[in-house]
Amino acid sequence: MTNNKVSIKAPAKINLSLDALRKREDGFHEVAMVMTTVDLADRIELTLLETDEIKIESSGGFVPLDERNLAYQAAKLLKEKFGVKKGVSIHIAKHIPVAAGLAGGSSDAAATLKGLNELWGLGLSMDEMAELGAKIGSDVSFCVYGGTALATGRGEKIHHIPSPPPCWVLLAKPPIGVSTGEVYRNLKLKHVKHPDVDGMVRAIEEKDYEQICNLLGNVLESVTLHMYPEVKHIKEQMMKLGADAVLMSGSGPTVFGLFQHESRLQRVYNGLRGFCHEVYAVRLLGE
Repeated sequence: MTNNKVSIKAPAKINLSLDALRKREDGFHEVAMVMTTVDLADRIELTLLETDEIKIESSGGFVPLDERNLAYQAAKLLKEKFGVKKGVSIHIAKHIPVAAGLAGGSSDAAATLKGLNELWGLGLSMDEMAELGAKIGSDVSFCVYGGTALATGRGEKIHHIPSPPPCWVLLAKPPIGVSTGEVYRNLKLKHVKHPDVDGMVRAIEEKDYEQICNLLGNVLESVTLHMYPEVKHIKEQMMKLGADAVLMSGSGPTVFGLFQHESRLQRVYNGLRGFCHEVYAVRLLGE
């Protein structure tokens, strides 16, 4: 690492529990969710520019290379807030699928905040970066810290919890994108089954893998499964093939399965590869 270049990992997250409690005045939903990081990550390379500009390039298709990109927004926010006159070239090596419910864009933004804090010598604490991250998107605050946390408010209030017991995670994404806004608009809070978020936190604190599996829940899942039958199909197949527990992450469309045993993971992985192109077998990071 040189003074004019920083390289940083941006891991994906999954939601072990996601509940929406009510619609807020600002149009967002009040949520309570348990998130944890997995070992699937983008790699962000930041190069100092003497010119006052932000450049974005990416190895992945479907990634916006302008102000729609959350990493771009992170750089712009820091420039404006701290009057930074230097620029940056941001290269995103994409490994996390786009618009997948895995917080890929939010994690890229969080990594950009942390990398630029170093590159531009801003001296910000983690808490200060997380607070700035909340201005960019609801998941960015969590992604600044990583690890495992209970997130409340609209997702920006972070309460750290211990990491879950180690296990394998299988991620499967059908070839569609899902609009988070649209899913929330179709959510009828009176008619959904609310997951036991507090129970999930306790199960994680007690390192009770079986109870974590029993308590997986996502209030958005029924909406997305109804709107996109291919997500439902993947979930059903993963269960049938023998995952310990299966849930959709975020607003979807990615579905994940938990596994204690690698041999079983391999079998389900092979079964899914038959009809789903994007399948990833990773470890739960959680730290």
